[in-house]
Amino acid sequence: MSAVLIVLLLFLSVNNLNAQEFRVMFYNVENFFDTQNDPNTNDDDFTPTGANHWNRVRFIQKRNNIYKTIIAANRGKVPHIVGLCEVENRYVLRQLTEQTPLSKYNYGIVHYDSPDRRGIDVALLYLKDSFEVISSKAYKTPPLQTRDILYVKGRTTDNDTLHFFVNHFPSKWGGAASEDSRILVAKVLKHVVDSIFLENSNANICVMGDFNDYPDSKPVKVMDVKPLDVNEGNGHLYNMSLHLQDDKQGSIKFQNKWELIDLFFVSGNLLFNRTGLTCSADNIEIFKADFLLETITGEGESPKRTYRGPVYAGGFSDHLPVILTFVKKS
Repeated sequence: MSAVLIVLLLFLSVNNLNAQEFRVMFYNVENFFDTQNDPNTNDDDFTPTGANHWNRVRFIQKRNNIYKTIIAANRGKVPHIVGLCEVENRYVLRQLTEQTPLSKYNYGIVHYDSPDRRGIDVALLYLKDSFEVISSKAYKTPPLQTRDILYVKGRTTDNDTLHFFVNHFPSKWGGAASEDSRILVAKVLKHVVDSIFLENSNANICVMGDFNDYPDSKPVKVMDVKPLDVNEGNGHLYNMSLHLQDDKQGSIKFQNKWELIDLFFVSGNLLFNRTGLTCSADNIEIFKADFLLETITGEGESPKRTYRGPVYAGGFSDHLPVILTFVKKS
């Protein structure tokens, strides 16, 4: 073996050791309710006597489907961070992390009850062995009765500080008025992000969520999120999802058309930094496995939902998960 080849192999080995992955997943799990009636929220349909006849068997099926998706989407590896939306409460999150094979990975939970009328919230799961939570907060968006903006600040085992935001913007029901609601939430989110940049323009910020709008929508523009090919340096958010939409990829099927509303934005330091945690356009993907899909006559391939209209189908969600992988360079 030549000396040049030996040096090359050593170089590749060292770089493989130095390139460590930090995986972040976002998943709208669609109506992950327990079976109990909460008198303070409109969850009646998801009770044993409600319209969906939601019982313990169906709940366990839903819970297990979510855990299987988390494992499969990450090719047998569990993500370090999981952002979730449409979860009812901490009980369903504990069921997911403690009563499935996910229990062996020791996930922590960050969750706050939101003022949403149906009682659905956002949450963040984190591997305790890989990420230490420093602080967290649920930002309200009055006068809207909608989901909170969940903020979590933490530190990896390599001492990288990360700021995560998990979002579930108001839906499009209501037309133009609903867009105004999403713009209001976008302004609150921008204000909090800007306050972090004001303190440290090099902050590592990862914003994820179901924005109920497209990567180039007005609420996203209100947040002044930059496209990846525009390098304005640190102190800005950049749109990791825009090129997926350009490639006609989607995370949800609406009126027989794939649409992308589950989005990721990252700060410039995570995008352009040559050391530490970094990512690029190649590091984001929509997980579109066959088992998450079904073919419906006249509609083609669609996400396999728990309910198809009023009919129980035993599926997963009307959304597909999105995964963003950061690479640690040193």
